[in-house]
Amino acid sequence: MRIAIVHHWLVSQGGGERVVEALALMFPEADIFTLVASPKGIPKALQDRSITQSFLGRLPFSTRIYRHLLPLYPLAVEQLDLSGYDMVISSDAGPMKGVITSPDAIHICYCHSPMRYVWNKYRDYSDQLSGISKYAFSLSAHYVRNWDFCAAQRVTHFVANSNNVAARIRQYYARESTVLYPPVDTSKGHISEFVNDHYLTVGRLVSYKRLDLIISACNRLGRKLRIIGSGPEEDRLRSIAGRTIEFIGEVDGPTLWQEYARCRALLFAAEEDFGMVPVEAQACGRPVIAYGKGGALESISHAKGSPDCGLATGIFFMNQTVHGLSNAILDFESRERQFHPPAIRAWAQKFDSIHFVNKFQSFVRQVIASGPYSFQEEMAHSLEESASEIEQPNEAQISLHRPAHV
Repeated sequence: MRIAIVHHWLVSQGGGERVVEALALMFPEADIFTLVASPKGIPKALQDRSITQSFLGRLPFSTRIYRHLLPLYPLAVEQLDLSGYDMVISSDAGPMKGVITSPDAIHICYCHSPMRYVWNKYRDYSDQLSGISKYAFSLSAHYVRNWDFCAAQRVTHFVANSNNVAARIRQYYARESTVLYPPVDTSKGHISEFVNDHYLTVGRLVSYKRLDLIISACNRLGRKLRIIGSGPEEDRLRSIAGRTIEFIGEVDGPTLWQEYARCRALLFAAEEDFGMVPVEAQACGRPVIAYGKGGALESISHAKGSPDCGLATGIFFMNQTVHGLSNAILDFESRERQFHPPAIRAWAQKFDSIHFVNKFQSFVRQVIASGPYSFQEEMAHSLEESASEIEQPNEAQISLHRPAHV
């Protein structure tokens, strides 16, 4: 049996790449396809695998300009040759659902989100542009949006990374999906006996993460904040940061987990599809103060304003403003001792990598069971071979390492 794993691009290592890594461990003989790849964006588990790039990967500076090649995505995707594969598994937040497979092949799309820049975040991206750039983007987005809907109809089965994304798949593609949360290596987390008095935020320094709100709220309240990550917004964010704000930059895995374990709480102001960072903080027993929209509603157990937090793992603020976040921080501090680190860690362990592996394998088996009998036999045998290692996982298999740099 021939299996292909398809991912939109491998230029940095984040949540989507950890999903690909998990899939690659489940299907060790699978070939990997992507639009663009760079050495630093390829997870360890994929470095000795066959990786095929589209023609976009041969363009000069492709790993820098790939996000600006939107009009070329449909052509690049459809030129990937997947005709000889019996099963295609796409890990997609872009156009990869549109790959052309053999007529009798199964295509399972693990969807991180429909393309944000042409669907739910289209207006946000458009408003950042002006003049001819805005016009060109609008024209391209209209064309790609229509193509993307048609491409979604080629998928045999959709799997969504959250109920939040499942709703978008239903709205934009008119397709139903199975919800399976992405793999988070909660085994790396630990509860520290020593907790500092600073807050923490982690992630790429890009506009939609709303680090400006977090910095402004901590400036207003005079609270200490440590920021882990780098990105194009760094200079602007440094310009508004007060003396209590510290930029740490990129850190390695062990340092990141130590930072989680010793922070007072994680601040999270973005509307994410799911959001692995809050789960990682909770794996260290630390509560999360988060914007109450999107995937955070599923990854965080909310205190709901009750005087006794009980098994809650965080507090939501419903207005994505400095005032809203500031009030949430004060609310948290008024009942900080009511949050219980062991209960918070126990909640996070529901999202551990091993659950993703087991549930995805179970889903594939169900898909195979509904296919032709000969296909069932061959695919079942293939799964049994890979499952013999997954069902008795070693550290390398279930410890889907967080990338060395955030």
